[in-house]
Amino acid sequence: MAPSSSDLHSEADIVRLVDTFYARVNEDALLRPIFNDVARVDWAAHLPTMYDFWSSVLLGTSRYKGRPMAKHFPLPIAAEHFRQWLALFYASVDELFAGPKATEAKLKAQNIGAMFEHRMTPNPLSLLGNQ
Repeated sequence: MAPSSSDLHSEADIVRLVDTFYARVNEDALLRPIFNDVARVDWAAHLPTMYDFWSSVLLGTSRYKGRPMAKHFPLPIAAEHFRQWLALFYASVDELFAGPKATEAKLKAQNIGAMFEHRMTPNPLSLLGNQ
């Protein structure tokens, strides 16, 4: 964390966070292939969507109107992908911000990651899991 970090509180902060995070994703040996080779993310379209998503989550703007789960179900991702995603997100927050909103951003990311991982992991005991 930079010694002069301030808390996350504006749209400009959201853009800095998202851009920093996805720059890390694009340099990461585990996540880069999922985003670029499998999902073939159109970064010019994806980044503004992520600005809206995180603005809605952290600033309460309600700009994001998507349904993210459906886009993630076909991806070959497992627990290690979620752990790495979260580690990169935490590192991005910690590099740029310090304060209650930064802490909230990490908690929200942890909850989102856990929910995605739970919903995307097949449950062998589920009556619906083997259809």
